[in-house]
Amino acid sequence: MKTAALLMAAVFAAWAADPPRIRSENGAFQLMVDGKPFLIRGGELGNSSAGTAAQADRILPAMARLHLNFVLIPVAWEQVEPREGAFDFSILDHWIDVARAEHLRLGLLWFGSWKNAFSEYAPEWVKADSKRFPRARTAQGAPLEILSTFGGETLGADSRAFAALMAHVRDKDRERQTVLMVQIENEMGYLGVGGRDRSPEADRQFQAPVPAELMDALRRRHAEFSPELASAFDPRGRGWREAFGEAANEAFMSWTYARFVNAVAEAGKKQYALPMFVNAQLPAFLERPGEYPSGGPHPYYLAIYRSIAPAIDFYSPDIYWPEFEYWVRRYQIPGNPIFIPEARIETSPWNALAAYGAARAIGFCPFGVDSLRPPAAGSSDPSPALMQTYGAVAAMEDQLIEAQRSGRVRGLALQASSPRGARTLSLGGYLFEASLARAWRTNALLAEDGGMLVIESKPGEFYVIGGGLTVRISRDPDTDRAVAGIASIEQLRREGGDWTVVTRVNGDQSNQGRQLSMDPREIRVWRVRLYSIPE
Repeated sequence: MKTAALLMAAVFAAWAADPPRIRSENGAFQLMVDGKPFLIRGGELGNSSAGTAAQADRILPAMARLHLNFVLIPVAWEQVEPREGAFDFSILDHWIDVARAEHLRLGLLWFGSWKNAFSEYAPEWVKADSKRFPRARTAQGAPLEILSTFGGETLGADSRAFAALMAHVRDKDRERQTVLMVQIENEMGYLGVGGRDRSPEADRQFQAPVPAELMDALRRRHAEFSPELASAFDPRGRGWREAFGEAANEAFMSWTYARFVNAVAEAGKKQYALPMFVNAQLPAFLERPGEYPSGGPHPYYLAIYRSIAPAIDFYSPDIYWPEFEYWVRRYQIPGNPIFIPEARIETSPWNALAAYGAARAIGFCPFGVDSLRPPAAGSSDPSPALMQTYGAVAAMEDQLIEAQRSGRVRGLALQASSPRGARTLSLGGYLFEASLARAWRTNALLAEDGGMLVIESKPGEFYVIGGGLTVRISRDPDTDRAVAGIASIEQLRREGGDWTVVTRVNGDQSNQGRQLSMDPREIRVWRVRLYSIPE
């Protein structure tokens, strides 16, 4: 018995030491932690919120009370390597320790050579030595506060620092797996007129032929091209302008940023192979390359990144524009898990439901989540809407993970500014038509925003998380010509492992059994049972 116990302990230790990884099954992606799927209910801290140990003591307990299970925290190169070759991870260690105490997991944001295109998080010894660490330049030759991707010393120093970070995380955290993933750099890209670095080496490389490695890879990946890249690319081209036309500058910068970030990722993965991703600042309407970070991992030129940067596990959009689901769809490409590392916090309660349901996201993280405050213990103050959403998602986590894997989940978000007054989901042979909640007598809007996530638990039975909407349900005519009706609506609360019925909703509260009327200010969970009869 003792020998068997020791053997089992050894097997468990080896299994527990496997780092987190991304698994794909039935077209759905899952983040596997300790051998089980982990659905991220997350948030990203403000850029200056993780610079001291004391901030962890104040922030992380509040994040746990908000029902988060994961927090993205910045790790600045200047903080961990203030002098070249001398590393200090004491502040990060404290954040990891506090996260463990609060039962939270962490993602690290490596603010290395670039953060929001600029290089302000590089150490002073890098910023002060422009000869060793050259800057990107404007078309007039003026240096920018942006490190050039063509600085060989820059790449070497960034890679060494990142490798040291990953080695330290491995030694401290491999068994506990508090740190689950790492973002490399942040919203990188060139900012400036023309959208391309004009440093001497950049100009020399731009005048040279497009590397054969890239051209061959793009010819093989032609089926993955975005419409923007497909319209620009000429596989017969030799130079950058011949091959990419008017998109040459941005394609060139995409290639050079992809090369750089892939080398950094490879250096880190040699020490500890956590999932690694990069994020993109998305263009606003009519913005041109250089007005937004040119060469970042935008959906237009992701095929270039995926050709050149195999060490990057996935690509993620930072979504602050109103067209949330449009930008999510742009990243729903084969082999790319959906993870939202930054989003507007105001609309996040609804967009989170859309991400988990419509895109089967592995996680969602609004930016500046530390600006939210959970109500004090015993207080009657209302909970922040994101706290309500995450509480409901946590209660349904097992069902949601399984529904994502089996394709039995849908989701949407709706805003008053949307050009469409209603949106419809199809699931399990039924249509769920959602519109923003309105007053019964005056028809005035009661909610500016709303959203829902719908899970089919079995034929004719659905669990719904949402708020701010009125939902009419009918039979999907693509299924049959039956007539659907609502058999029952129950508002639920999870207590331990069991659901408790809070209210059986009927009468005026369901418009005489004709619709699900959600509260305009609270996110709740319902179980809806439907029936259908032949026409």
